[in-house]
Amino acid sequence: MPVPTPVPAPVAHDNLAAVRAAYRAFHDRDVAALLATMDPEIEWVHPEGLAGYGLGGTKHGHRGVREFLGRVPSVLGGMRLEPREFLHSGDRVVVFGVRDVTSLGGRTENLSFVHSWTFRDGLAVRMEDVFDTVAFARLIDG
Repeated sequence: MPVPTPVPAPVAHDNLAAVRAAYRAFHDRDVAALLATMDPEIEWVHPEGLAGYGLGGTKHGHRGVREFLGRVPSVLGGMRLEPREFLHSGDRVVVFGVRDVTSLGGRTENLSFVHSWTFRDGLAVRMEDVFDTVAFARLIDG
């Protein structure tokens, strides 16, 4: 009787550690470290309400993330993310937090966000940013 070939155990990935590393990289402005947490074909999703500023919609791949990050300084004076709560289940990590957003004119507001990260094989394949686009646009326009 033939001996069955063992099926390899699935590789466990620490998606929560990867999300924390992504926020650390964003804080340090280390784009290479940020992209290292992401699949080369990541979907980087922001509300369509910011499309007029070049920040809304879905960006694709590392190139799209770089283009998005490159656009931010032309619209904002600065941004600091503070993730506060992490919910982790399987390949999904949801993060609740606040960001200090500074307009080009120097006004800063504290705005809430929810980030939904989806992982496959230890890399983020989707990050969706959910926030109050009216407050964000008012700050940009102010």
